[in-house]
Amino acid sequence: MKRFHLFLLSVLSLIFTSCGGGFLDFVPLSVDQDLGLQSQAEINSSPQTFKVLDPSLYPKPYKEMYLIRDKILSSGKVAHKDDFAWELKIIEDDSVLNAFCLPGGYIYVYTGLIKYLDTEDALAGVLGHEMAHADLRHSTDQLVKNAGLSFVIQLIFGVDNSTLVNLGANLLSLSFSRSDENDADMQSVEYLYNTDLDARGASRFFQKLQTDQKDPGVIEFISTHPNPEHRVQKIINKWKELGGKTGETYKPEYQKLKKKLP
Repeated sequence: MKRFHLFLLSVLSLIFTSCGGGFLDFVPLSVDQDLGLQSQAEINSSPQTFKVLDPSLYPKPYKEMYLIRDKILSSGKVAHKDDFAWELKIIEDDSVLNAFCLPGGYIYVYTGLIKYLDTEDALAGVLGHEMAHADLRHSTDQLVKNAGLSFVIQLIFGVDNSTLVNLGANLLSLSFSRSDENDADMQSVEYLYNTDLDARGASRFFQKLQTDQKDPGVIEFISTHPNPEHRVQKIINKWKELGGKTGETYKPEYQKLKKKLP
């Protein structure tokens, strides 16, 4: 078996060298699902850090958040719509203007982000961006690249659970590359363009960040993310490229959603 692994390693090396292919093409989707579950377990074990709102106590905010999620999933542009869980949880922390989506489609949105935004399309734009990271398998891609080709062999033939536990924990502190962030921005526009929402939604978030650059939460976000100004223009350019269709913002309805949060 060891000789076969070495042989496969050599073959894959030749494929990557000659075709410019990536490791990710050889990694089964089950790895994303397992990584997401391990990261989710890490979150569940830290209730003081991640205070997840109980859906049974806040059914209306969860219902409306899932409706927004469903619009994105029904766009026809989510490649792994039927492969990943796409579960959504709300974290109570008004100081954090952020959201994230783990591999396998486990979505987390902070109350700080929901309350900071003014319209449904803006929140959908951010959600679309985060879901795109999972749909494009950015986290898994980074972990595999960092681990190297020998780790890909392990993934193909099965990797022990302890390894995935460690990788799952690392995901919570993983930063995306500028290229990944740009791809997720563009994918968000693609998702929203096929819905009733305005596909420029994410740009409203970045425009608001530019206006509020003295806000502590904004300062923290900008320090770990690419320049908001450049991202706004790229999002608008993508929207124009798709045809420039104006969608809904649902501002009055969104204000009602915000009032239902603790």
